[in-house]
Formats: sequence, structure tokens, C-alpha cells
Amino acid sequence: MDVTRTALETIETFWELQNSGDYTQVVPLFAEDAVLEDPFFGRFVGREAIAGFMAKMVEEMGARETRFTVKEIAGGGEVAWARWIAHTPRGDIEGCGLYRVVDGMMTFYCDYMNGTDEAG
Repeated sequence: MDVTRTALETIETFWELQNSGDYTQVVPLFAEDAVLEDPFFGRFVGREAIAGFMAKMVEEMGARETRFTVKEIAGGGEVAWARWIAHTPRGDIEGCGLYRVVDGMMTFYCDYMNGTDEAG
């Protein structure tokens, strides 16, 4: 991994990979001891647990006919954030992600979203 890459550059890469719909492609961007917090599916600690979650995301988002687009990414150094939209058959849901990147690797990622009844 490129240890000179900033949080902003890492998260831009994250979204480029995620746009394919195969969320498992983002797993190499996470540090071995990274933490990911998802508002629906919970907390995942470690790259292996995050890989399992990303595999589940491929299934779940396909079944729910949901895709994400990023609207804005900002940050630098070790911290970045992104504003995104989840496009679902029932309408769009806005949210944001907060990220911490150390030595070019994601160490923390937490999503937040506007209130919705899409969970389930």
C-alpha cells in the first residue's frame, strides 16, 4: 500500500472501487485491525470481518436493488469524509461516511444516514 497516500486519496480510491458494485474490491484498503461501523449491520473489527461484511453487502445491495453514488469527498492528512446517496427502488437516502487513514490504510470507517424505514 502507498504509505504516502492521504486520507482523501485513499477514500477517492475507495469510491472508485465501490462504484463497480463489488464491495469486496475495497477490502485491501483496510488495515488488519481496522474498524467499520454500519448503521444497519453493526460493527466489524479486523480486515477479515470487514471482508465478510463486504461480501454480504454485494448480496444485500443486489437483492435490494440499491447502488451508491458519492456526491462529495473532502479531507487530507489522516481524516476524510464523503457525502453519498443510496439509490433504492423506494427512493434516495442521503448519508455520509467518516474515515481515518494511517499510512495509506483505512483504520476507521463509520457511515451515518438520514432517518429511513429502509432497514430490514
